[in-house]
Amino acid sequence: MITVLTTPNKIHVSGHANTAPRGEDIVCSAVSALTLTLIRGLKGIASVELSESEEPGNICIEWQEINDTGKALVDTWFLGICGIAAEYPVIEFL
Repeated sequence: MITVLTTPNKIHVSGHANTAPRGEDIVCSAVSALTLTLIRGLKGIASVELSESEEPGNICIEWQEINDTGKALVDTWFLGICGIAAEYPVIEFL
């Protein structure tokens, strides 16, 4: 189960989908790719100052202030995560 926690200043994604062996799990790969791309977009496109930690099965992103571009990136990330959750119901939202 992948758990996604969102607050106005934080995103925390943890766990594993367990739909395939580790290293071959397309659900985990998709969630990781979207979330890591979000980090790079927030920093590189929206110029949002972040505190982030990335470990296998655990990504946490926090910010103090976010601009409109950053909000749009987070909203787009969320749409992607919801799309994955609709296809593979192994994502739990908190």
